[in-house]
Amino acid sequence: MKKTRVDLYGKTILVTGSPGFIGANLVLRLLREMTSGTVISLDNMNDYYDPKLKEYRLGLIEEAAKTSPVKHVFIKGSIADKALIDRIFAEYKPAVVVNLAAQAGVRYSIDHPDVYIESNIIGFYNILEACRNHPVEHLVYASSSSVYGGNKKVPFSTDDKVDTPVSLYAATKKSNELLAHSYSKLYNIPSTGLRFFTVYGPAGRPDMFYFSATNTLAKGGTIKIFNYGNCKRDFTFVDDIVEGVFRVMQGAPEKTNGEDGLPLPPYAVYNIGGGTPENLLDYISTLQEELVRAKVLPEDYDFEGHRELVGMQPGDVPVTYADSEALERDYGFTPKIGIREGLRRFAEWYKEYNQ
Repeated sequence: MKKTRVDLYGKTILVTGSPGFIGANLVLRLLREMTSGTVISLDNMNDYYDPKLKEYRLGLIEEAAKTSPVKHVFIKGSIADKALIDRIFAEYKPAVVVNLAAQAGVRYSIDHPDVYIESNIIGFYNILEACRNHPVEHLVYASSSSVYGGNKKVPFSTDDKVDTPVSLYAATKKSNELLAHSYSKLYNIPSTGLRFFTVYGPAGRPDMFYFSATNTLAKGGTIKIFNYGNCKRDFTFVDDIVEGVFRVMQGAPEKTNGEDGLPLPPYAVYNIGGGTPENLLDYISTLQEELVRAKVLPEDYDFEGHRELVGMQPGDVPVTYADSEALERDYGFTPKIGIREGLRRFAEWYKEYNQ
C-alpha cells in the first residue's frame, strides 16, 4: 500500500495509554528523536496493576522531558470521557494520534467485561469521533494478536479471516479494526492498526507471564506453566514494538479515490511480532537463567522444583506466530531482539528496580 510521508517534527502528537508500558517507551523515544513539537500523554492511571509502576514510568518521561527540546504535557483522564477527549483535540489539535489506551488482558476480561466495553469500545469510538471533527494526518492504534483467536493456520497473516475471537478482549480489538475501517471510509481518516504479539521488557505489565512468574520465583514460590508447557508465543521485545510504531507513525495510508470517484479507505493493519515462536518451557528456562545471572535468584536455584505443569486456561490459544512481511515491505522493519537479550535486559532492570 502506498504511504503518505508524515513529518513528526514540530507537530503535536497525542499518545493515549502513556505512561502504560508501550506508551511510556514510545513517548521516551519521541522525546529523544524529535527536535521540536509537543507530545501529549493521556492515561487514567487506573489500578488494573500497581499504579506505582505507571508512576515510575511517568517519572522517567518527566525526567527525559527536562532535557528534550520537545514539550511534554501529561493529562490524567480516560479516553471514555468524551468531553475530555473533545477538549484535548480542540485545544491541542494533534497531527498524529497513537491510541494505546485500552483495558488489556485476556483473563481479566472474563471477570470484568464492563471495563473492556468502556475503554476499548466507547473510548476508541471517542477517539475516532475526535479525529473526524478535528482532522489528523494519521491515527495509529493498538490491536492485538488475540484477534486471530481459534485460527489454526500459522504464521498468522493479516489476510486471514479473524472471525473467531476466544475472549472478549480479542472481540473488542477486532471491533477497533472494524470501527477504524468505517471511519476511514466515511471521513477519509488515515488509520493504521497494529497487531502486537506478546510484548515484554523492562518495566512491563506485571500481569504478563514473564513478570508475574519472576515475582513468584523471587519469593520462592512455584509457577504454573499452562498447557503443560506446550504453548508457543511470538514474544516481541518492547524496543522492537516502539521501533515499529515510530516508523508506522511516519507513513500514513495514502488517500486515493476508486473507479467510482469516491475515496478508498486510507486504512491498513499490520502484525508486529518477533517472527520466531518460542516454546514456553524454553522461554521460562531462559528467564530463570537470566534471573540467576542478575542475582534475582540464587546460583543453586532448583528450577524444576518451582514449576507446575497445568492444563490450558479459558481464553488462551496454544500458538501465536506473526507473519510480519508486510511491515518489512512497507516500512523496512523486522523485529530483531531475541529472547536471551530481551530477558537479560528485563532481569537486570528487575534487580535494580527492587533493590
